[in-house]
Amino acid sequence: MLTLFAFILALGVLIAVHEYGHYRMAVACGVKVLRFSIGFGRTLLRWQPRGSSTEFVICAFPLGGYVRMLDEREAPVEEQERHLAFNTQPLRSRALIVAAGPLANLLLAVLLYAVVNWSGVQLPAAVLGSPVAGSMAERAGLQAGERVLHAGFNDDDLQTVDSFEDVRWWLTRGALESHDVRLALAGTTGAERELVLPLAGMGAQEADADLFRRIGLVAPYGRAVIGEVMAGGAAERDGLRQGDVVLRMGGQVIQDGAQLRDLIRASVVSGEAVAATWRIQRDGQDLTVLVHPEVRQEGDLRVGRIGAFIGAAPEFVTVRHGPLDGLWRGAVRTWEVSALTLRMMGRMLIGEASLRNLSGPLTIADYAGRSASLGWTPYLTFLALISVSLGVLNLLPLPVLDGGHLMYYLWEGLTGRSISDAWLERLQRGGIAILATMMTIALFNDLARLWG
Repeated sequence: MLTLFAFILALGVLIAVHEYGHYRMAVACGVKVLRFSIGFGRTLLRWQPRGSSTEFVICAFPLGGYVRMLDEREAPVEEQERHLAFNTQPLRSRALIVAAGPLANLLLAVLLYAVVNWSGVQLPAAVLGSPVAGSMAERAGLQAGERVLHAGFNDDDLQTVDSFEDVRWWLTRGALESHDVRLALAGTTGAERELVLPLAGMGAQEADADLFRRIGLVAPYGRAVIGEVMAGGAAERDGLRQGDVVLRMGGQVIQDGAQLRDLIRASVVSGEAVAATWRIQRDGQDLTVLVHPEVRQEGDLRVGRIGAFIGAAPEFVTVRHGPLDGLWRGAVRTWEVSALTLRMMGRMLIGEASLRNLSGPLTIADYAGRSASLGWTPYLTFLALISVSLGVLNLLPLPVLDGGHLMYYLWEGLTGRSISDAWLERLQRGGIAILATMMTIALFNDLARLWG
């Protein structure tokens, strides 16, 4: 129920803001607006403010909306109202009205990011967990417990890092945009140093869990502490207790919980779990325990499990910014997400990025529910991300989208004449075919993610 409510609310807000952008600009340009509709299908709610020519409507299916303006191409217009018709407006006004919808979504994203920045949010500190064995991060020399102070692309100025989420954002952008990322670090002793992660040559096609495992930075630092112990599991049988701090596993020094989890998973050899001697600390005393992991099947893999939660919670920090700084950061994040979205679309078009990056309504609904369950700040961040995506998508030069109409107006501005009806019909058909193909791929990806 939460997922459905969060999804409908997200769609309603984003569509209403988009259409309101068209509506307000149309009114500002002197165009008569006949109907402002959120959704399609059966009308649920209808009203018309006194003195207004616009009928406001909410319909049953919130998968879109429209603003219907007075237009001679759709119906006859009385002579005394021709100056109020959309098609009689100068080119500049028509372009502004069309562009106002996507721009409203981008402005909404700026505001949502700013609200999150102003209100403050609890995020994992930018303290690194153990790099994945054999990964780029391990080869570069990153160590568990190091704190990332600043980050940036290799040739640019470094920017302050506030949380582990900032680290993931820099890594995501670096991998997908083919930039090396430079990190300024403080070690556990306080000594500072810099290093470069060569992400430019990764050839990453999508931002998924596998990408971060290849980079080697999967999770923030958390001490290697035994959490809740399951009744009847290997940990209980071998004498492990909640609160035990793991110092060594076999001959391996344990640095944090992520490393310990990976070693337990990798303790299966030739289909059989291999026991190991653990050195633990309990109530200030060092003890030795022989632990026999159990074998569990995960897809095509057989992995080790001990029947206990592993790792302490990471350190959290409150990230909050002032009025101007928070607004500026909201604008910068909106620009960065927009640019990354456009680059990814371009790379998908030429085959350099996977089409699996396309997401449809099922994935959006799933993420809406997940973010809402975590609190209002994650949900606002989710709304901002989707609002950016909606704004950028509608600016693409596809004939059925706002960007397609802007493309027509560009042609009209360059040639002095509007596009012919015959070409308009051909382009509309082509645009519908392209959009239908994108939606089919997105829906297929949704089903693969949710049921794969």
